Amino acid sequence: MSRATTAGVPPPTIPVRTLKCIVLLGACLLVLVPFLGIVSTSLASREAVTGAGGFLLIPDGVHWDAYTAVLSGGVVTRALMVSIGVTLVGTAVSLAFTSMLAYTLSARTGTFGQRPMLMLVLLALLFGPGMIPSYLVVRELGLTDNYLALILPGAVAAFNVIIVRSFFLGLPAELLDSARIDGASEFAIFRKIVLPLSKAALAVIGLFYAVGYWNSFFNALLYINDNAMWPLQLVLRSYVVDGASLGSGELSSMGDVFPPQQSIQMAILVISIVPILIVYPFLQKHFAKGVLTGAVKG
Repeated sequence: MSRATTAGVPPPTIPVRTLKCIVLLGACLLVLVPFLGIVSTSLASREAVTGAGGFLLIPDGVHWDAYTAVLSGGVVTRALMVSIGVTLVGTAVSLAFTSMLAYTLSARTGTFGQRPMLMLVLLALLFGPGMIPSYLVVRELGLTDNYLALILPGAVAAFNVIIVRSFFLGLPAELLDSARIDGASEFAIFRKIVLPLSKAALAVIGLFYAVGYWNSFFNALLYINDNAMWPLQLVLRSYVVDGASLGSGELSSMGDVFPPQQSIQMAILVISIVPILIVYPFLQKHFAKGVLTGAVKG
């Protein structure tokens, strides 16, 4: 008996399924092999890294020298703390501003000037500010060499506002109207009803903001002249992408021998990747629901 078809489409043949498996396996290897090489190089001994020419897939053991060097003080440790602080504060600020603006722009609140404000948000979505105007605004506000320059320019993303607004519009209107009849203010409705019902959407938007803040280096490159205030990604760009060398004065002292530069660079790469890998599983249960917010459903 032939296999049942789905919506009139016959199931794929064995050669087609085999080809799909091969293509997917190849795609996975393209992602995993470089990552494996990065982790292995960061954990390998100095002799193994030198003998392999600076990059190897299988380490000769687990050696924490590179991580001890970059995390026991110095420029990398300081940059890591800066990135963590900017990401946590920036994500909280962005979620607060985005959710309040989205609720204000939803048709439920009856706020004066909703349509013009919504048009401004849509214009910001279509036409972003240029680099020079943004720099001039930040400079005139006195935010150069200030951590706020890493947060405020990207605090609200127009696309995220539209997504959260669409989610708010999908909430039951009767629930909000009953709260208004009971005398609740708009802020009370927003804080006690809307936000608890929007955890899925806000979790996904928060993940987007957190990844953006964590990976951002361009704002720091423009607005931060003091390298003591650099976030991790700018350190990563300088010492890994641009090939600058980390000297003994920028690493913790471990005697007279320091790990090879390749191990140091790969350790910085791993440190920059791991936090997002740790956070993502906790938000994964909300991701499927939140990412479909505003989608066309049939």
